[in-house]
Amino acid sequence: MTTYTLKAKDITETWHVVDASGKALGRMASEIAATLRGKNRPTFTPSMGNGDFVIVINAARVKISGDMNEKKYYRHSQYPGGLKTVTQEKLLATRPERVIEFAVKGMLPHNSHGAKLLKHLKVYAGSDHPHQAQVNAGNGSPRGVTAPAPKAAKQTETPKAAAPEGPAEPSEETVQPAEETQTTKETQE
Repeated sequence: MTTYTLKAKDITETWHVVDASGKALGRMASEIAATLRGKNRPTFTPSMGNGDFVIVINAARVKISGDMNEKKYYRHSQYPGGLKTVTQEKLLATRPERVIEFAVKGMLPHNSHGAKLLKHLKVYAGSDHPHQAQVNAGNGSPRGVTAPAPKAAKQTETPKAAAPEGPAEPSEETVQPAEETQTTKETQE
């Protein structure tokens, strides 16, 4: 028996929408990180990005439990004395997308592969997002292959008034080409 190896042409990417309203931050972030890595697929390969895209909406309504509002996020400007600090409560009030991005980033690999996976995460504070076309596309298509244009939805016909009775027009399938008859040969003579 041979071991299955995932190939880049076999990867299909789907788009998932997660509503963060009332969900615990940590539990939701761990589910999102698993989906981004592709751990929910039977073809999971740690070194390949076979995960899906995740769209998180309503990030401003995420549930923070315990004393996590006092948690601090640090960044440094690389200049002496350039350490900046912001609490989670203030960050949730000003930029709620960053709270979810930081939580998911901490659960992804801390290397270039994790940075690439983080680009598949789209977080929005409200319920609107500009990725509706991708979500409607369904399962997505393999990388490098453009998906065929979706077929136009059939519109239901409205009942028409009774059509006048008379001879129906022949359809293209019932029309047969005229054959040469002997009368045309006789006229030529």
